Amino acid sequence: MKNLTINTAHITVIGLVLFLGSCSQSKDQEDKVSVSSLLYEMIDRDAITKFPTKDFRLKQESSYNRASKTPSDTVGWFINQDFNRKNKEEDQNFIRTEEISGQKEWVIMDHHGPGAIVRTWMPFLNSKKPTTTSIIKIYLDGAKEPTLQGNMLGLLNGTGLFPFPFAHKSLRSSVSFFPIPYAKSCKITVTEKPFFYQFTYREYDEGTKIKTFSLKDFKEENTLIKKVGNALLAPEKITEGKHFKLSETLNAGEEKSVELTSGTNAVRGLSLKLGSYKDSTVTRSVVLKMEFDGQETVWTPIGDFFGSGIGLNPFQGWYRTVANDGTMSSRWVMPYQKNGKISVINLGNNPVDIRLEAVVGDYTWDKNSMYFNAAWRGEYPVSTRPFSDWNYVTLKGRGVYVGDALTIWNPVKRWWGEGDEKIWVDGEDFPSIFGTGTEDYYGYSWGGVSNDFYEHPFHAQPNSNKYNKINRKTEAEIGDRNTQFYSTETRTRALDGMPFGSSLQLDMEIWSWTKCDMEYGVGVYWYGDAATTSNRKADPKAVKELLSATKTIIEE
Repeated sequence: MKNLTINTAHITVIGLVLFLGSCSQSKDQEDKVSVSSLLYEMIDRDAITKFPTKDFRLKQESSYNRASKTPSDTVGWFINQDFNRKNKEEDQNFIRTEEISGQKEWVIMDHHGPGAIVRTWMPFLNSKKPTTTSIIKIYLDGAKEPTLQGNMLGLLNGTGLFPFPFAHKSLRSSVSFFPIPYAKSCKITVTEKPFFYQFTYREYDEGTKIKTFSLKDFKEENTLIKKVGNALLAPEKITEGKHFKLSETLNAGEEKSVELTSGTNAVRGLSLKLGSYKDSTVTRSVVLKMEFDGQETVWTPIGDFFGSGIGLNPFQGWYRTVANDGTMSSRWVMPYQKNGKISVINLGNNPVDIRLEAVVGDYTWDKNSMYFNAAWRGEYPVSTRPFSDWNYVTLKGRGVYVGDALTIWNPVKRWWGEGDEKIWVDGEDFPSIFGTGTEDYYGYSWGGVSNDFYEHPFHAQPNSNKYNKINRKTEAEIGDRNTQFYSTETRTRALDGMPFGSSLQLDMEIWSWTKCDMEYGVGVYWYGDAATTSNRKADPKAVKELLSATKTIIEE
């Protein structure tokens, strides 16, 4: 396994609460959305279990191709040029141009109303040269002068104003999760024709009180920024609460369970470790099942639940960790009102030793509280021609979508991930989120050459082709531009969680440069009311079919 550096220091839940409580705020400040309130929310694990009291919808501006208008137009809907070429006048994947103080600027976001930028993504203009002379400018609340400006990549890659890990250099891209709230409007421009870009923001209801970002406030929050950054990089070890353990040998087809303490509580920590095994597909054949208040809300192969994919692939994130010793940990808060049960199922052909531990603690249930859900879909073969949208999940009811983990098998060397995410919320006619590529959705770029391992609190590529253990290929055998074999991409959400009032549909384009048959498997995570339904159900048959296909693939 690849070495994983984990900071062993951790911030305890009690210590963090004491710190947050020590920061006194006026009632007016508490009622407002601000940099500080959003930073608190970013590491408040209970916050995401409740439907937002300050209602918002997640929106995104991106350089998606404007020829994509309707799924009925099978040419325009799957068109791939989601960027602007500098010297091509016909490329218009931006909002408009303006002349400001005698200088031409390209407008790439122009939102009117209260909001907050919660994620940005921009790739290197050249896969091997992380440089640009373009200046990005962020104008807030109609100001004539930008509140923020700087190098288009440098401002948002962790080397500029916003520190790591809020902003960072991912694989050949700049990604930032630092919140930028505004009360009235936000306009973003660049001084050179934009390439690819994504700006994800919260659109709050009219009348929501917002304290607009200012450099003065940013400097005054230096201590809080450091505290939150340290918490993200060193997630607390969940120890406080009642511990439930399950240590068993599961024979083929066997299921074992542990009943949790009754009453209103929440699973606050969950870990699972397997005994010695030779078959890497055990992370697909062993399934985690959870039931809360008599309703099954989790049914997911463990590799897809913990973000490891096929095999044990170490990485550290805010919500999940796969350690070098094989321990897989989850820090999703999973509340319930009456009872809970956790089960592990062995769908494989051989016995598996498991050691599971759940930590259950107090939880305050209210009208906005929701149940944690995790589901899985797998399919083989998935043809790359004709181009198509592959549905991750469709949800009906109220909830918040909080993440996913995609594991694919690509039989050819050429890049497989040109497909865009398309997310419809509450029956809208056009997706709120229309992306620019699968790797862009997962926080990196230039997927045809970005085969390296990477990790961040909110996204990672823990199982990449250069380090593929199943196929036993060396880096020299695979090559720098080879995206063949297995890859796992995962993304979890904090401030960019996606609320939905009545429905959510997430599709990912199947868009490879080569006509071939691929394998797709995805774990999806959301919070929802008891009445919220999903089109993803327990599917042992699909797991066994993919296991059979995977073993055939490995043998070949």
